[in-house]
Amino acid sequence: MSRLFQRLGLRAFRRDQSGVAVVEFVLVAPVVIMALVALMDIGTVLYVRFQLDGAVNAAANYAMVNAASVSSANGAGLASNLASVVASAEGSNWANSSVVVNDGPSASNTGGTSSSSGTASAADSCYCPSGTAPSVTWGGAQTCGAACPSGGYAGKFVLLTATKSYSPVISGYGFVNAGTISSSSMVQVQ
Repeated sequence: MSRLFQRLGLRAFRRDQSGVAVVEFVLVAPVVIMALVALMDIGTVLYVRFQLDGAVNAAANYAMVNAASVSSANGAGLASNLASVVASAEGSNWANSSVVVNDGPSASNTGGTSSSSGTASAADSCYCPSGTAPSVTWGGAQTCGAACPSGGYAGKFVLLTATKSYSPVISGYGFVNAGTISSSSMVQVQ
């Protein structure tokens, strides 16, 4: 190999190391930049998730304080107020929200548009819901305070869900499903 360098007159070139740092930088920089972008992306995803969790927690606290409103007369108003609490926790219409009060009155706020539905009379009954939020099966009305088949006691519940659209740069990291980050909670208020 050294004879080849001698013949071509490249002996001095072989020992010259003036461009080594540039070559190393060109090889390492893309990897470091991708790692930084991934860290920023996962940080943003987690930040949005924590904001959604905070919004759902604020609405859950509101539901607990206003537990007496879980009734056929006040359930629709409570659902509407809870949907507004979730949707506006970080600013006006910051996230989409969905609230179901005791398998009866429900309200949602999507992109600033509120809607209500559900049967108000269901809010007067007690239930033994099964499953985990947001996929809950309410079952039939039960006697309040009766033991539930899956454990716990029949009572009045509020289901809260908050969602926010998010497009991750690299991956969803298990938090982003179909371009949406979500947080849900089921609260037993009575």
